[in-house]
Amino acid sequence: MEAGTEQVPGLTTTKAPFIENARSRGDLFIAQPYDQYSEENHQSWRNLYARMGERWEKYANHRFLEGLDSLGLNGERVPRLSEVNQFLAPLTGFKAKPVSGYVPAYLFFDCLGRREFPTTITIRDVATPDYLPEPDIFHDIGGHVPMHTDPAFAETLVRFGKVASGAVERLVDLEDSDELRERVASNMRAMARFFWFTIEFGLMRDQDSGTEDDLRVYGSGLLSSHGEIQHSVESEAVQRYPFQLEWVVNQGFRIDRYQPLLFIVESFEHLFDEVNRLEEWMEEGRLDHVAPGEPTISAEEIEISLAAAREDD
Repeated sequence: MEAGTEQVPGLTTTKAPFIENARSRGDLFIAQPYDQYSEENHQSWRNLYARMGERWEKYANHRFLEGLDSLGLNGERVPRLSEVNQFLAPLTGFKAKPVSGYVPAYLFFDCLGRREFPTTITIRDVATPDYLPEPDIFHDIGGHVPMHTDPAFAETLVRFGKVASGAVERLVDLEDSDELRERVASNMRAMARFFWFTIEFGLMRDQDSGTEDDLRVYGSGLLSSHGEIQHSVESEAVQRYPFQLEWVVNQGFRIDRYQPLLFIVESFEHLFDEVNRLEEWMEEGRLDHVAPGEPTISAEEIEISLAAAREDD
Protein backbone atom coordinates (compact mmCIF):
# COMPACT_ATOMS: atom_id res chain seq x y z
CA MET A 1 0.00 0.00 0.00
CA GLU A 2 1.40 3.39 -1.00
CA ALA A 3 2.24 5.96 1.66
CA GLY A 4 -0.61 8.36 2.34
CA THR A 5 -3.35 5.97 1.14
CA GLU A 6 -5.86 4.30 3.41
CA GLN A 7 -6.99 0.74 2.91
CA VAL A 8 -10.77 0.37 2.63
CA PRO A 9 -11.95 -2.27 5.13
CA GLY A 10 -14.46 -3.84 2.75
CA LEU A 11 -17.93 -5.26 3.24
CA THR A 12 -17.28 -8.90 2.41
CA THR A 13 -19.80 -11.42 3.73
CA THR A 14 -18.68 -12.89 7.10
CA LYS A 15 -15.59 -10.62 7.12
CA ALA A 16 -16.94 -7.10 7.62
CA PRO A 17 -16.00 -5.28 10.86
CA PHE A 18 -18.81 -2.76 10.26
CA ILE A 19 -21.39 -5.55 10.38
CA GLU A 20 -19.80 -7.22 13.39
CA ASN A 21 -19.90 -3.93 15.29
CA ALA A 22 -23.53 -3.29 14.33
CA ARG A 23 -24.54 -6.74 15.52
CA SER A 24 -22.65 -6.35 18.78
CA ARG A 25 -24.67 -3.17 19.43
CA GLY A 26 -27.90 -4.94 18.53
CA ASP A 27 -28.45 -2.72 15.47
CA LEU A 28 -30.59 -4.59 12.94
CA PHE A 29 -31.67 -1.75 10.66
CA ILE A 30 -28.64 0.26 9.59
CA ALA A 31 -27.31 2.67 6.97
CA GLN A 32 -25.33 1.48 3.96
CA PRO A 33 -21.74 2.73 4.51
CA TYR A 34 -21.00 2.93 0.82
CA ASP A 35 -17.45 4.24 1.18
CA GLN A 36 -16.48 1.02 2.92
CA TYR A 37 -16.87 -1.13 -0.19
CA SER A 38 -13.44 -2.20 -1.39
CA GLU A 39 -12.36 -2.53 -5.01
CA GLU A 40 -12.56 -6.28 -4.50
CA ASN A 41 -16.20 -5.89 -3.44
CA HIS A 42 -16.97 -3.98 -6.63
CA GLN A 43 -15.11 -6.61 -8.65
CA SER A 44 -17.22 -9.32 -7.08
CA TRP A 45 -20.39 -7.45 -8.11
CA ARG A 46 -19.03 -7.00 -11.66
CA ASN A 47 -18.23 -10.68 -11.98
CA LEU A 48 -21.58 -11.83 -10.62
CA TYR A 49 -23.61 -9.39 -12.71
CA ALA A 50 -21.74 -10.10 -15.95
CA ARG A 51 -22.04 -13.86 -15.82
CA MET A 52 -25.79 -13.79 -15.03
CA GLY A 53 -26.79 -11.74 -18.08
CA GLU A 54 -27.10 -14.62 -20.53
CA ARG A 55 -28.78 -16.85 -17.94
CA TRP A 56 -31.36 -14.18 -17.10
CA GLU A 57 -32.21 -13.68 -20.76
CA LYS A 58 -32.77 -17.40 -21.22
CA TYR A 59 -34.47 -18.46 -17.99
CA ALA A 60 -35.90 -15.44 -16.14
CA ASN A 61 -39.53 -14.36 -16.15
CA HIS A 62 -39.99 -11.40 -18.49
CA ARG A 63 -41.22 -9.22 -15.60
CA PHE A 64 -37.83 -9.69 -13.94
CA LEU A 65 -36.05 -8.57 -17.12
CA GLU A 66 -38.28 -5.51 -17.31
CA GLY A 67 -37.45 -4.82 -13.67
CA LEU A 68 -33.73 -4.84 -14.37
CA ASP A 69 -34.27 -2.19 -17.02
CA SER A 70 -36.51 -0.13 -14.73
CA LEU A 71 -33.94 -0.09 -11.93
CA GLY A 72 -31.06 0.90 -14.18
CA LEU A 73 -28.63 -1.22 -12.18
CA ASN A 74 -24.96 -0.56 -12.88
CA GLY A 75 -23.07 -3.75 -13.58
CA GLU A 76 -19.75 -2.09 -12.76
CA ARG A 77 -20.22 -1.35 -9.07
CA VAL A 78 -22.15 -2.38 -5.99
CA PRO A 79 -25.44 -0.46 -6.08
CA ARG A 80 -26.29 2.34 -3.68
CA LEU A 81 -29.61 1.44 -2.09
CA SER A 82 -30.64 5.10 -2.11
CA GLU A 83 -30.29 5.11 -5.91
CA VAL A 84 -32.17 1.82 -6.25
CA ASN A 85 -35.02 3.25 -4.18
CA GLN A 86 -35.22 6.36 -6.35
CA PHE A 87 -36.23 4.10 -9.24
CA LEU A 88 -38.16 1.50 -7.25
CA ALA A 89 -40.37 3.53 -4.91
CA PRO A 90 -42.29 5.45 -7.63
CA LEU A 91 -43.19 2.16 -9.35
CA THR A 92 -44.64 0.12 -6.48
CA GLY A 93 -43.89 1.94 -3.22
CA PHE A 94 -41.29 -0.64 -2.21
CA LYS A 95 -37.94 0.35 -0.72
CA ALA A 96 -34.80 -1.64 0.00
CA LYS A 97 -34.10 -1.34 3.74
CA PRO A 98 -30.47 -2.09 4.74
CA VAL A 99 -29.95 -4.59 7.56
CA SER A 100 -26.96 -5.96 9.45
CA GLY A 101 -27.87 -9.60 8.86
CA TYR A 102 -30.57 -12.14 9.64
CA VAL A 103 -33.99 -10.63 10.30
CA PRO A 104 -36.33 -12.65 12.57
CA ALA A 105 -39.26 -14.01 10.59
CA TYR A 106 -42.01 -11.87 12.13
CA LEU A 107 -40.02 -8.66 11.66
CA PHE A 108 -39.17 -9.67 8.08
CA PHE A 109 -42.78 -10.37 7.19
CA ASP A 110 -43.91 -7.18 8.91
CA CYS A 111 -41.47 -5.21 6.75
CA LEU A 112 -42.93 -6.76 3.59
CA GLY A 113 -46.40 -5.71 4.67
CA ARG A 114 -45.10 -2.14 4.89
CA ARG A 115 -43.41 -2.32 1.46
CA GLU A 116 -39.93 -2.49 2.93
CA PHE A 117 -37.53 -5.19 1.83
CA PRO A 118 -34.78 -6.04 4.36
CA THR A 119 -31.60 -5.93 2.28
CA THR A 120 -28.18 -7.31 3.10
CA ILE A 121 -25.35 -4.87 2.32
CA THR A 122 -22.37 -7.26 2.30
CA ILE A 123 -21.23 -9.11 -0.81
CA ARG A 124 -19.72 -12.56 -1.21
CA ASP A 125 -15.97 -12.99 -1.55
CA VAL A 126 -14.72 -12.45 -5.09
CA ALA A 127 -12.85 -15.78 -4.89
CA THR A 128 -15.97 -17.82 -4.07
CA PRO A 129 -18.82 -16.56 -6.27
CA ASP A 130 -20.88 -19.73 -5.87
CA TYR A 131 -20.49 -20.08 -2.12
CA LEU A 132 -23.08 -18.16 -0.16
CA PRO A 133 -23.21 -18.87 3.59
CA GLU A 134 -25.93 -16.23 3.98
CA PRO A 135 -27.78 -13.73 1.76
CA ASP A 136 -25.71 -10.94 0.22
CA ILE A 137 -26.46 -7.79 -1.73
CA PHE A 138 -26.30 -9.61 -5.06
CA HIS A 139 -28.93 -12.09 -3.93
CA ASP A 140 -31.14 -9.32 -2.55
CA ILE A 141 -30.72 -6.61 -5.20
CA GLY A 142 -29.82 -8.79 -8.17
CA GLY A 143 -32.29 -11.56 -7.32
CA HIS A 144 -35.22 -10.08 -5.37
CA VAL A 145 -35.60 -6.39 -6.09
CA PRO A 146 -36.16 -6.40 -9.88
CA MET A 147 -39.35 -8.37 -9.21
CA HIS A 148 -40.46 -5.65 -6.77
CA THR A 149 -40.87 -3.24 -9.70
CA ASP A 150 -43.87 -5.22 -10.96
CA PRO A 151 -47.17 -4.05 -9.41
CA ALA A 152 -48.79 -7.49 -9.42
CA PHE A 153 -45.82 -9.15 -7.74
CA ALA A 154 -45.41 -6.27 -5.28
CA GLU A 155 -49.04 -6.54 -4.18
CA THR A 156 -48.61 -10.28 -3.71
CA LEU A 157 -45.54 -9.70 -1.53
CA VAL A 158 -47.35 -7.12 0.60
CA ARG A 159 -50.34 -9.42 0.95
CA PHE A 160 -48.12 -12.30 2.00
CA GLY A 161 -46.29 -10.15 4.54
CA LYS A 162 -49.55 -9.18 6.21
CA VAL A 163 -50.84 -12.74 6.21
CA ALA A 164 -47.60 -14.09 7.67
CA SER A 165 -47.36 -11.53 10.48
CA GLY A 166 -51.09 -11.94 11.11
CA ALA A 167 -50.54 -15.64 11.73
CA VAL A 168 -48.58 -14.81 14.89
CA GLU A 169 -50.90 -11.98 15.95
CA ARG A 170 -53.88 -14.35 15.75
CA LEU A 171 -52.37 -16.62 18.42
CA VAL A 172 -50.85 -14.25 21.00
CA ASP A 173 -53.82 -14.43 23.39
CA LEU A 174 -53.74 -18.21 23.81
CA GLU A 175 -53.45 -18.92 27.54
CA ASP A 176 -51.76 -22.32 27.30
CA SER A 177 -48.07 -21.40 26.96
CA ASP A 178 -46.96 -24.70 25.43
CA GLU A 179 -49.83 -24.79 22.96
CA LEU A 180 -49.19 -21.16 22.03
CA ARG A 181 -45.54 -21.80 21.16
CA GLU A 182 -46.31 -25.03 19.32
CA ARG A 183 -48.90 -23.34 17.12
CA VAL A 184 -46.73 -20.27 16.49
CA ALA A 185 -43.84 -22.51 15.43
CA SER A 186 -46.14 -24.45 13.09
CA ASN A 187 -47.53 -21.30 11.46
CA MET A 188 -44.06 -19.81 11.06
CA ARG A 189 -42.83 -23.05 9.52
CA ALA A 190 -45.73 -23.02 7.06
CA MET A 191 -45.08 -19.39 6.11
CA ALA A 192 -41.36 -20.02 5.64
CA ARG A 193 -42.11 -22.97 3.38
CA PHE A 194 -44.56 -20.95 1.31
CA PHE A 195 -42.02 -18.16 0.91
CA TRP A 196 -39.27 -20.63 0.02
CA PHE A 197 -41.19 -22.46 -2.70
CA THR A 198 -42.56 -19.25 -4.25
CA ILE A 199 -40.61 -16.02 -3.65
CA GLU A 200 -37.24 -17.77 -3.29
CA PHE A 201 -37.48 -20.82 -5.57
CA GLY A 202 -40.62 -20.41 -7.62
CA LEU A 203 -41.20 -21.32 -11.27
CA MET A 204 -43.95 -19.80 -13.43
CA ARG A 205 -45.51 -20.26 -16.82
CA ASP A 206 -44.66 -17.19 -18.89
CA GLN A 207 -47.06 -16.74 -21.80
CA ASP A 208 -45.04 -13.74 -23.02
CA SER A 209 -41.78 -15.67 -23.28
CA GLY A 210 -42.17 -16.00 -27.04
CA THR A 211 -41.04 -19.64 -26.98
CA GLU A 212 -42.83 -22.98 -26.99
CA ASP A 213 -41.27 -23.92 -23.64
CA ASP A 214 -42.73 -21.20 -21.43
CA LEU A 215 -41.36 -22.32 -18.06
CA ARG A 216 -39.49 -19.43 -16.45
CA VAL A 217 -37.92 -18.51 -13.12
CA TYR A 218 -39.29 -15.83 -10.77
CA GLY A 219 -37.75 -17.02 -7.48
CA SER A 220 -34.82 -14.95 -6.27
CA GLY A 221 -32.77 -17.88 -4.99
CA LEU A 222 -32.69 -19.17 -8.56
CA LEU A 223 -32.33 -15.75 -10.20
CA SER A 224 -29.15 -15.06 -8.22
CA SER A 225 -27.54 -18.47 -8.82
CA HIS A 226 -25.55 -18.99 -12.02
CA GLY A 227 -25.72 -22.76 -11.74
CA GLU A 228 -29.11 -23.41 -10.25
CA ILE A 229 -31.15 -21.17 -12.54
CA GLN A 230 -30.36 -23.48 -15.47
CA HIS A 231 -30.59 -26.60 -13.31
CA SER A 232 -34.07 -25.63 -12.11
CA VAL A 233 -35.51 -25.48 -15.62
CA GLU A 234 -33.54 -28.13 -17.51
CA SER A 235 -32.28 -30.82 -15.12
CA GLU A 236 -34.02 -34.19 -15.08
CA ALA A 237 -33.02 -34.47 -11.42
CA VAL A 238 -35.56 -31.78 -10.45
CA GLN A 239 -39.15 -32.71 -9.69
CA ARG A 240 -41.45 -29.95 -10.97
CA TYR A 241 -45.13 -29.97 -10.02
CA PRO A 242 -48.08 -27.62 -10.30
CA PHE A 243 -48.39 -25.56 -7.12
CA GLN A 244 -50.33 -27.39 -4.38
CA LEU A 245 -50.76 -25.47 -1.14
CA GLU A 246 -51.36 -28.56 0.98
CA TRP A 247 -48.05 -29.98 -0.20
CA VAL A 248 -46.06 -26.76 0.01
CA VAL A 249 -46.88 -25.94 3.66
CA ASN A 250 -46.00 -29.47 4.74
CA GLN A 251 -42.81 -29.86 2.68
CA GLY A 252 -39.43 -29.37 4.34
CA PHE A 253 -36.38 -28.08 2.50
CA ARG A 254 -32.62 -27.78 2.84
CA ILE A 255 -30.71 -24.59 2.08
CA ASP A 256 -27.31 -26.15 1.38
CA ARG A 257 -28.03 -27.88 -1.94
CA TYR A 258 -29.70 -27.43 -5.30
CA GLN A 259 -33.42 -27.87 -4.79
CA PRO A 260 -34.75 -31.28 -5.93
CA LEU A 261 -38.41 -30.20 -5.77
CA LEU A 262 -39.95 -27.05 -7.24
CA PHE A 263 -43.51 -25.83 -7.76
CA ILE A 264 -45.00 -24.04 -10.76
CA VAL A 265 -47.64 -21.29 -10.66
CA GLU A 266 -49.48 -20.23 -13.78
CA SER A 267 -49.31 -16.46 -13.30
CA PHE A 268 -48.93 -13.67 -10.75
CA GLU A 269 -52.70 -13.71 -10.37
CA HIS A 270 -52.49 -17.41 -9.50
CA LEU A 271 -49.80 -16.65 -6.91
CA PHE A 272 -51.93 -13.89 -5.36
CA ASP A 273 -54.87 -16.29 -5.15
CA GLU A 274 -52.70 -18.82 -3.33
CA VAL A 275 -51.72 -16.17 -0.78
CA ASN A 276 -55.42 -15.49 -0.20
CA ARG A 277 -55.98 -19.23 0.27
CA LEU A 278 -53.02 -19.33 2.66
CA GLU A 279 -54.77 -16.68 4.75
CA GLU A 280 -58.00 -18.68 4.77
CA TRP A 281 -56.15 -21.76 5.98
CA MET A 282 -54.35 -19.73 8.64
CA GLU A 283 -57.60 -18.25 9.98
CA GLU A 284 -59.25 -21.69 9.99
CA GLY A 285 -56.37 -23.10 12.05
CA ARG A 286 -55.19 -25.41 9.27
CA LEU A 287 -51.59 -24.19 9.69
CA ASP A 288 -51.50 -24.80 13.45
CA HIS A 289 -50.17 -28.34 13.06
CA VAL A 290 -48.28 -28.70 9.80
CA ALA A 291 -45.69 -31.43 9.30
CA PRO A 292 -42.56 -31.15 11.45
CA GLY A 293 -39.09 -30.79 9.96
CA GLU A 294 -37.18 -28.06 8.22
CA PRO A 295 -37.05 -25.20 8.69
CA THR A 296 -36.48 -25.46 12.41
CA ILE A 297 -38.11 -22.63 14.37
CA SER A 298 -36.01 -21.87 17.45
CA ALA A 299 -37.37 -20.92 20.85
CA GLU A 300 -35.64 -17.55 20.49
CA GLU A 301 -37.36 -16.92 17.15
CA ILE A 302 -40.73 -17.69 18.71
CA GLU A 303 -40.15 -15.33 21.63
CA ILE A 304 -38.98 -12.51 19.35
CA SER A 305 -42.05 -12.97 17.17
CA LEU A 306 -44.46 -13.04 20.10
CA ALA A 307 -42.92 -9.95 21.67
CA ALA A 308 -43.05 -8.03 18.37
CA ALA A 309 -46.64 -9.11 17.68
CA ARG A 310 -47.79 -8.01 21.13
CA GLU A 311 -46.05 -4.67 20.70
CA ASP A 312 -47.86 -4.15 17.38
CA ASP A 313 -51.22 -5.25 18.83
